[in-house]
Amino acid sequence: MQNIKSIFKREFLGYFRTPVAYVFLIVFLIASVGLTWFLGRIFDSNEASLARFFMFIPWVFLFLVPAVGMRLWAEEKRSGTWELLFTLPISVTEAVIGKFLAGWLFLTLAILSTLTLPLTISYLGDPDWNIIFTGYFGAILMAGAYLGICSLTSAFTRSQVISFVISLVVCLVMVFLGWSVFNNFLLSIHLPNTVAMAIANFSFISHFEPMTLGLIRIQNIAFFAAVIVASLSLNVVALKR
Repeated sequence: MQNIKSIFKREFLGYFRTPVAYVFLIVFLIASVGLTWFLGRIFDSNEASLARFFMFIPWVFLFLVPAVGMRLWAEEKRSGTWELLFTLPISVTEAVIGKFLAGWLFLTLAILSTLTLPLTISYLGDPDWNIIFTGYFGAILMAGAYLGICSLTSAFTRSQVISFVISLVVCLVMVFLGWSVFNNFLLSIHLPNTVAMAIANFSFISHFEPMTLGLIRIQNIAFFAAVIVASLSLNVVALKR
């Protein structure tokens, strides 16, 4: 546990040693809130709801989470510090967990930076805070699942750019699987409805949407947890090899 804390502290503080972290937080805030206000036209809905904000979050994550995750291992490999890291009395599993938790906390701070939006909505109307809470809870869980995948892809390359592109593609597939347009396409090619639903069940959106409606189901939490655990387990295997 102490080793995990050491890695966590080293990695988390590392985000703020350069201006990149602050630029990321500002870009995330502008992208998520800007899309909600202008493209989502939240005023036109005439209701105190963050439904349009949560609608854009999976798509914002597609670009910004890989930007955080691409450096987790690719940068260590490029600079050669990962070999030095593993000469210390730290196991690969401890290093993977510590780095992941640091990145996840950083993403959580980015998500919470948008709390000005529900505060603004509450000033203009009377929002359902239960839905807002479950929506933010789901967004944090989904960010962890994104980051788990990005950490895994980062372990396979020394290039942050390659890691970013691969992470984006994999996460895009995980989002598209639950997109209504993709589901309609599967049905249009006469794929059985049960098969189409099974495929959609592997999507981030399919498990995130119920939380944006105020529903917290064990199967949705278990899905994101399973993605995180599976990604980190494969991450450990990849680094050991």
